[in-house]
Amino acid sequence: MSDRDFVFNGVAQRVRFAAGSIDSLRAEVQQLGAKRAMVLCTPEQRALAEDVATRLGELAVTVYDKAVMHVPMETARAAQELARQLGADCAVAVGGGSTIGLGKAIALDSGLPIIAIPTTYAGSEMTPIFGLTEGGVKRTGKDVRVLPKTVIYDPLLTLRLPVGMSVTSAINALAHAAESLYAADGNPVMDLMAEEGIRSIARAVPVITQDAANLSAREDALKGAWLCGAVLGNVGMGLHHKLCHTLGGTFNLPHAPVHTVVLAHALAYNSAAAPDAMRRIARAMGVSEAEANRPLAAAQAVFDLAAANGAPTALKDIGMQRADLGRARDLALQSQYPNPRPLEANAIDALLENAFEGRRPG
Repeated sequence: MSDRDFVFNGVAQRVRFAAGSIDSLRAEVQQLGAKRAMVLCTPEQRALAEDVATRLGELAVTVYDKAVMHVPMETARAAQELARQLGADCAVAVGGGSTIGLGKAIALDSGLPIIAIPTTYAGSEMTPIFGLTEGGVKRTGKDVRVLPKTVIYDPLLTLRLPVGMSVTSAINALAHAAESLYAADGNPVMDLMAEEGIRSIARAVPVITQDAANLSAREDALKGAWLCGAVLGNVGMGLHHKLCHTLGGTFNLPHAPVHTVVLAHALAYNSAAAPDAMRRIARAMGVSEAEANRPLAAAQAVFDLAAANGAPTALKDIGMQRADLGRARDLALQSQYPNPRPLEANAIDALLENAFEGRRPG
């Protein structure tokens, strides 16, 4: 089999991307044939969800504001039961990965169609991937039933996202694209989308840091999130995502900051085993052609993007305890999964130590 051979599975999904596209929500619900929409959000985004419900009028049956990080099983079950009691025939998830993840948990049980309105750059809205946490362990899976039927991207809604959260959320999205470039099941379509996603985010983040209300930069970041999320939904991920799910689900660390801290070190771990991917990542991030050939150029560019824009760069600064590093290593080694470099206990120990202290790869 030639290394140019590949398989690409296209998935039907409707996307509306425009400033002000939230105004189309009622029409999008009706296009699904739905008449009883359950609006989902976190407690912090209740006001935005209430506005969404007002736009829907009689089509909205409730606002459920219990979405939290990592989708605890008990929260998912409570939401599933409420949807059943209300006879909901559609879920409108407005917010970031936590809210969209809750919508997926409902859909996994019921097949309820989801309309996602992202207000962060997590990218979950473009994937059939779900995550549920029970007993301190986060499990993930894929099921086409959880893929949102419609996604409304309105850059105006992201103007409310604080700069710090904007940066970590964007780098979280960038991680999806970066790992896809060395995925065992990658393909040329996803590679193109990944590079453009990285390029859009790397261009947007410094501008948002300086001017959070810059609509052009917000559009760039949201376009990047769309592309990176679509990539995540189509190809497998490696060590970076495994570590982040372990750290987030088991130690309850914040999702986007964990991705922001770990990505540079995961890329450094894989750098020698995936040189072409590293060059493509580095170039997309604006590294010169000559510099992009250095093995650690991509890892250092990711680290520098985070550090220069005020994002966390150390696990110790986002709630990780040194005593838990060994357990994190053991969990990461529990099951094998495709990764350019074999999983080696000592090397993962070093990766986690560097990430814990926030050392620049080099």
